[in-house]
Amino acid sequence: MVKHYNITIIGRVQGVGFRYSARSIARIIGVCGFVKNTYDRAVYIEVEGETDKLEELLRWCHQGPDHAKVQQVMVTESDVKGFVAFEIIA
Repeated sequence: MVKHYNITIIGRVQGVGFRYSARSIARIIGVCGFVKNTYDRAVYIEVEGETDKLEELLRWCHQGPDHAKVQQVMVTESDVKGFVAFEIIA
């Protein structure tokens, strides 16, 4: 069953390649959506896929790329939007 997660990652997550790493991981896992930086220095992800794939991405989000220092990951579920790729947006 396809689900949609809204994920906010807080910590030292901007300027460390988080968005590019998230895109790479998402494409490898096979989930669709987008990632972007937020004005308050967090990273925001909307992602859709099978539950097991979403959980795999969530596990990665708790660590992030090498130089990230993740302090908190917040997740909510919402309606599926039908994303067809995973992209970085402004």
